Amino acid sequence: MKWSEVRKHFPERCVLVESLISEIRGKERIIKEMSVIDDFENGNAAWKVYKKLHAENTNRELYIFHTNNEEIKVIEQPYIGVRGRV
Repeated sequence: MKWSEVRKHFPERCVLVESLISEIRGKERIIKEMSVIDDFENGNAAWKVYKKLHAENTNRELYIFHTNNEEIKVIEQPYIGVRGRV
């Protein structure tokens, strides 16, 4: 599905989606096709499912978006790790 279709099918909902087709332009990941895994009333419920699915398979490209947003934007940032005590 395209984002416009997701918004039409799931108005005013948080959606957990998996990116099926995407590309990187600069630091932005452009999601061209996605599959809706589930929809939720709030982000907390979506986050619980996200964490479970991500723990099962870290290679899946999972995202949580709210369908009130006309456009979605994913900015990629390199993981720099967690700083320990010095």
